[in-house]
Amino acid sequence: MTSPPSPRSDPLQTRSLQKGQQTRAAILDAALGLASHTGLEGLSIGALADMMHMSKSGVFAHFGSREELQISVIRQYHARFEEEVFAPSMNDPRGLPRLRALFERWIKRVSMEIDSGCIYISGAVEFDDRPGPVRDALAEMVVTWHRALERAIAIAVDEGHLREDTEPEQMLFEIHGLILALHHDARFLRIPGAPERARAGFERIVGFYATAPAPPTTTRKTSKR
Repeated sequence: MTSPPSPRSDPLQTRSLQKGQQTRAAILDAALGLASHTGLEGLSIGALADMMHMSKSGVFAHFGSREELQISVIRQYHARFEEEVFAPSMNDPRGLPRLRALFERWIKRVSMEIDSGCIYISGAVEFDDRPGPVRDALAEMVVTWHRALERAIAIAVDEGHLREDTEPEQMLFEIHGLILALHHDARFLRIPGAPERARAGFERIVGFYATAPAPPTTTRKTSKR
């Protein structure tokens, strides 16, 4: 049985769709930059329309609502975070080397955001007591990242790099605390050397949970009788 020929796509319709996708991507990129400096609550259709030299209705046509725009920005931020922090770390050896790589890239990402701000952190302050779709989307992205770190910690335990009694949730809690302290001291207090202190803190945490090195092998001397 032969299937009927598929209808040919309209070149004009295809070009129009591609242009629409490119415009939406450009708006989203501008919105991400704006949210990094002013927070998710600082996003508005009007502000983006001015930045993009578009009408408000033109921006509205791509997102539909301010809430949808905020959620799209959160997802875009998470996608870039995964691309810069998570994905390249998967090339590092399993266990503690991979966990170190994840933390180091996380440190670098936060350090780059000192003058703008981390949407994960600033968003949590904005939406911690405001239930709704935006808060849900933000929490989902943060939890996804935390679960990835918990898996990395669990793998380090399986590989014998960390003690068997290590609780991934507790170790993650301590590591995440370093990132929050780094963001606070570097962005708010402008204290120099905050990234180095965070790295030193990470090594202390690893030292606490790491498996004890095997004692050196010694040869017992037998006394001559």
